[in-house]
Amino acid sequence: QVQLVESGGGLVQPGGSLRLSCAASGGISSIYAMRWYRQAPGKQRELVASISTEGRVRYLDSVQSRLTISRDDIKKTVDLSIDSLKLEDTAVYICNADIRERFTHATATYWGRGAQVTVSS
Repeated sequence: QVQLVESGGGLVQPGGSLRLSCAASGGISSIYAMRWYRQAPGKQRELVASISTEGRVRYLDSVQSRLTISRDDIKKTVDLSIDSLKLEDTAVYICNADIRERFTHATATYWGRGAQVTVSS
């Protein structure tokens, strides 16, 4: 089965930095766009960053200056680095990717289970 698994979440002080990683595994032929979402309690899920197969990146305007998304197609990973963390960055961060499956040849969107990031002093 294709799956995405996040790692790197945890408790961080305001002003600190964090690097999240998401690893894809299973019957994968190709990985297309990869994305990071986040969802805070009581708020809608929002797309914070995306990266295309060509390396084109997009960021949520409100956090653009503090984010870096990157991908490694050999390792089948996508990372999200967050600098100068703020209290409002507290959320579950969820990995997402469009993947062509090896055996069915169908393309589907997969979601990770999420990684909790808590910013607190």
